[in-house]
Amino acid sequence: MAEQKTAYLSLGSNLGDTLNNLQSAVFRIQETVGDIQRISPVYESSAWGFESDDFLNICLSVKTTLPPQRLLDTLLDIEGQLGRIRFKEEGYQARSIDIDILYYERETFISDTLVIPHPEMCYRKFVLRPLADIAPQFYHPVVNKDTRNLIQECRDKGRLEKTPYRLYKNRTELFANTNFIAIEGNIGAGKTTLARKIAEDYNAKLVLERFADNPFLPKFYEEQSRYAFPLEMSFLADRYQQFTDDTSQYDLFKSFMVSDYDIYKSLIFARITLQQDEYELYRKLFYLMYKEVKKPKIYVYLYQTSDRLLDNIKKRGREYEQRIDPQYLEKINKGYFEFIKSYPEQNNLIIELGDLDFVQNQEDYEAIVDKILKFAVHLPAVKS
Repeated sequence: MAEQKTAYLSLGSNLGDTLNNLQSAVFRIQETVGDIQRISPVYESSAWGFESDDFLNICLSVKTTLPPQRLLDTLLDIEGQLGRIRFKEEGYQARSIDIDILYYERETFISDTLVIPHPEMCYRKFVLRPLADIAPQFYHPVVNKDTRNLIQECRDKGRLEKTPYRLYKNRTELFANTNFIAIEGNIGAGKTTLARKIAEDYNAKLVLERFADNPFLPKFYEEQSRYAFPLEMSFLADRYQQFTDDTSQYDLFKSFMVSDYDIYKSLIFARITLQQDEYELYRKLFYLMYKEVKKPKIYVYLYQTSDRLLDNIKKRGREYEQRIDPQYLEKINKGYFEFIKSYPEQNNLIIELGDLDFVQNQEDYEAIVDKILKFAVHLPAVKS
């Protein structure tokens, strides 16, 4: 079995969605190079050696069995997968991703395409500062100085600022940073199915709305005006009790929580179903409860057209849902969008499902997970 060595890498990006470029590169390094040990905070720096947009930079350490040249080839493949195009002209260019090998243990290595330690690292503050976060006492095998001393001697005057963002070696760790995700959607959008799949795949505590046994629901679909108020009050009482119970009790063996509803849906549905005087009374009670409940770090809304929703409702075969009016579904969609617009400070993510079938098609499911993760990368890290 090949011996594992610790390599130190520097990553930078200044084209496109730079933060997600770095995160995608980290995922691929974990998948193809070896187990990532440490990742520095993300720094923002001015372009070094040429005029261009600012860079985001990190350093990381990784345990790998790949020898130096194969390590370089693997990293170049990752750059290519993420859209890096290397030009033959001399000089620096903007890039979607740049991955450099800084150290390979304390070994030195020279070939036509690779020099280790990296010959320019001592002159670059955007390399040394994040490196100091993960290896402050690592000694450069040629100049025999540790990272802290190299920073003190570095004459690079370029701008360098630490950002509030962090990157994660795998998707489960990134999901864990979200702490709590609520997945919402219209009737038949698939929110419960998606919440279940995410919880199973990424070690989350699953919080599900329990509504099937509500005695007023079948009656409501038969005679809305008569049963709307007792139905909505019943939902509110049940949701408040179960939501506060479920979200206040953390599972030490789970990384985060994911729910298939947010309690605000009570007010959305009540606005549609209740008479104005009933709604005003309901709203006063609702807000007394709402200020006490846990809010999600990401609020995901699955948007689907009424026609597709009706097809999904028909397939799942709940008898009391089969006569739902398409206009009722349109009103629900409108209510959710009004809620989202009313809370711009909330981290709202709208996913238009269109023809995506995340139940039957794994690629569609992965595409939705990818949208959530790309959104999550831009949220500040949870303080531990």
